[in-house]
Amino acid sequence: MRVFGAVLMVSALLLSGAAAADASPSPITWGACPEDPDSPTPPDGECGTLRVPLDWNRPHGPSIDLAVARHRATDPAHRIGVLLADAGGPGTSGAEFALATSFFSPEVRARFDTVGFDVRGTGRSAFIRCDDTTVPPSDEPANRAEFDALRQYSRQEVADCRAGNLPVFDHADTAVNAQDMDALRRALGEEKISFQGMSYGTLLGQQYAEKYGEHVRALVLDSSIDHSVDLRHFVGDRATAADELFGQFTAWCDRTETCALHGQDVRATWERAFANAGTSLRDLVFSDMYGPNWDDVAQLIADAAAGRPPMTARFEYNYRSIRLAVVCQDFDLRIRDFAQYSAVRAEELRRGPIMRGSTLGHDEATACLGVAGPPANPPHRLDIARAPQVLLLNARYDPATPYAWARNIHRQAPANTTLLTYEGSGHVVYPRNTCTRSAVDDYLLTLKTPRHDVSCPA
Repeated sequence: MRVFGAVLMVSALLLSGAAAADASPSPITWGACPEDPDSPTPPDGECGTLRVPLDWNRPHGPSIDLAVARHRATDPAHRIGVLLADAGGPGTSGAEFALATSFFSPEVRARFDTVGFDVRGTGRSAFIRCDDTTVPPSDEPANRAEFDALRQYSRQEVADCRAGNLPVFDHADTAVNAQDMDALRRALGEEKISFQGMSYGTLLGQQYAEKYGEHVRALVLDSSIDHSVDLRHFVGDRATAADELFGQFTAWCDRTETCALHGQDVRATWERAFANAGTSLRDLVFSDMYGPNWDDVAQLIADAAAGRPPMTARFEYNYRSIRLAVVCQDFDLRIRDFAQYSAVRAEELRRGPIMRGSTLGHDEATACLGVAGPPANPPHRLDIARAPQVLLLNARYDPATPYAWARNIHRQAPANTTLLTYEGSGHVVYPRNTCTRSAVDDYLLTLKTPRHDVSCPA
């Protein structure tokens, strides 16, 4: 969607406080970072704002301010440059992530200024907030009437969310964020930047490399989003991944005496638990698969099988709101009618009969029911021919970004991608062990990737 006319102009001026944006970014004025009320110590770094055009097709039109944070290299005499990082979501604050002291190794923090920015709609960059307190109808409609009710609910939810968050709601897809990132590069005075993206942040890295590959020094894509997938693969690949992870949990429980289900028929117990608790149990189990936290999964299933209901899943940040402006514009998830939904759901259940599909894939696809028009940032095959050698990382068993997606990205860019496979379970690979961390650190510090695809043990 794109907004035109007086409504856009008035809303944008109120948002930006300025009538126009310069096509060339202004230097960032750095200062102290806002204190985190949940932290006893002040942030270790400096913060500022970057002013960019609201609409990059109108570079001298209304503007928007993006929050930026930087932690300077601790060994400035041997500084390599800037490492821009994004932890994904969508909904995570990139500015806060750049200041996290425990994620990157001391070697990386010594040689790089770690920089992050809050992409549009997150953190302190025109935060998108929608009312998600109303109780939606089931997102697994059993007939046409239930599907029509879900679609009507989604249409109203999207309309209300959009109306309350104009004009940024119409200008928040990942292609726009990639243009913002290049404005940040220029404002920092860097000819090239290194980038490390995790989860949904990998899509930002991919789209930046497609458009600005000559300005990339190094690119790490950890647990990748495949922007080429259609609706069927968007939900189906994730359904397969969820069931594969359940298989890994079952194997762990069979060999681990402390598992709450050890010695039981895990699959049969799961079926009893699911019959008692339904999709709320699946959502919690799916969330625990990110770790994975197998002890908690076992206890959740044991409790539900015994008739003790699980707690309702919670989502961090503003993911449930911002996905309507981002995911629904980055992917073509428009389900036309109940017949198409039934076909997609049947495929989802065929590929993921144990978990009954993927919480993430199914939820995002049905959330986008009410979005009108084609996606602003339509999916396509990856083209990063202008980018340098890229390091891909993915767990063999990942609930959110299936291993199949990493392999497909690798096939789309075989000449300049190397795939590192973590032979274990969970989401985000870099901090898993010495093997995964050293592979990324060596690449960032020396630009040397393994000569062939490699794997790291679980």
